[in-house]
Amino acid sequence: MAQLFPPWSNAAARAGLFAIVALPVAALGVAMALPFTPHVTGQDRILAQPVPFSHEHHVGGLGLDCRYCHTSAAESRFAGLPPTETCMTCHSQLWTNAPMLAPVRESLAAGRPLHWQRVHNLPGYVYFDHSIHVAKGVGCSTCHGDVARMPLIRQAAPLTMGWCLNCHRDPVPNLRPESAIYDPHWTPPPDQRARGEALIRHYLIATEHLTDCSVCHR
Repeated sequence: MAQLFPPWSNAAARAGLFAIVALPVAALGVAMALPFTPHVTGQDRILAQPVPFSHEHHVGGLGLDCRYCHTSAAESRFAGLPPTETCMTCHSQLWTNAPMLAPVRESLAAGRPLHWQRVHNLPGYVYFDHSIHVAKGVGCSTCHGDVARMPLIRQAAPLTMGWCLNCHRDPVPNLRPESAIYDPHWTPPPDQRARGEALIRHYLIATEHLTDCSVCHR
């Protein structure tokens, strides 16, 4: 009897059946993983800004305190961006003709603010308040990374719901004393667990409610 199918047809049939099952599963896996990739979260992405402001130079080199530019971080939901006048406090005297700073000079002359691209941009349904985090011992670099080593600012953390919840479930590793809140180089000491537990009590943090939905979704 003549053979109707070549010898490799059985293998091809098995491969086809496997693909029918495997491809939808793989597609589902990709769809589930995609929201957590830097492509979606924006982690490590550097955005073009009107002026290439260097935190590495201003914070790491010159030692400027976060609050010099982000004046409302300890008092309101938003950390705030410096007005052009803040930039010109120094640059009316230093690097006054630098081409890089032309947009700053033009902004001052025209009375129009610089339009900075927002790097850390949470969804509209997320309620985040800088002031409560600062008041409860969470330092800037916990969320923003070591900006003193960033020539151009980038989003250091994924800022996903899971990332936030990890801290809300166990804030102890991230708590620091008031004196270290604005220290960009702060790292947890070897006895951070004991210190963090003490800071929970010092800051009167009600840990039993930190994962309530209404804390972040209002």
